[in-house]
Amino acid sequence: MNDSPAERRTGTGAASAPRPQDAPAPHGEIGEDAERGCLITRLAELQRSMGRFFARDRSMPLLASTLTMQQLKVVMFLSFAGSTSGQELARHLGVGLATVTGIVDRVVAQGLASRHEDPHDRRVRRVELTEAGRRLTSEIVEAGTGGYIRLLRRLDTETLRTMETVMRKIEDVMREMHAEDADPTGPTA
Repeated sequence: MNDSPAERRTGTGAASAPRPQDAPAPHGEIGEDAERGCLITRLAELQRSMGRFFARDRSMPLLASTLTMQQLKVVMFLSFAGSTSGQELARHLGVGLATVTGIVDRVVAQGLASRHEDPHDRRVRRVELTEAGRRLTSEIVEAGTGGYIRLLRRLDTETLRTMETVMRKIEDVMREMHAEDADPTGPTA
C-alpha cells in the first residue's frame, strides 16, 4: 500500500484492486437478479456513506439556526414549492391546519417567511420565503455542494466522464418516476 495520493485518486495503483467482498462472482455463479440486488445494496451503502460525509458540511448552517425540525421542514418545503397555502403545507407535513398555523407563525416571527392573500382567492393565505429564508436554504444546500465539488476535483477526468454519463441516466429515471408520481394512471416499474 505504498501508492502515491495521485495513484489512489486515479485508481492506477495497488489500492484500486477490488476487495474480495466487492469482486464480482464468476460468470454464471449467481443470477442477474441476485447480482442486481447485491449491486443495489452496495450502491445504497455507498450513498449512505456519502450522505454521512457531506452531512458534516451541511450541518454548519443548520447548527447556527434556531429552527425546530418542523419549522425547518416548512422552510425547506417552501424553498422547493414556492408560494404555498397553509392547507398544502399541512398536507405535506401530515399535520392539521391549526398546527401548521402555529409553526408558520414562528417562522414568520423569525423573518424567514411571510404571509399574503392569494390573488385568485382572498379567503386563502399563502406563505412564501423572505429573502432571509431563501438565503438560509441556499446556505444549507450549498454547504453540501461545496464538499461534493471538493471530492469531485480529486477524481481523474475519465472517472468524471463516466460519472456524468451515469448521473444523466439517473436523472432520466428520476424524470420518469416524477412523471409517474404525477400521473398515477401511468406505467409503473
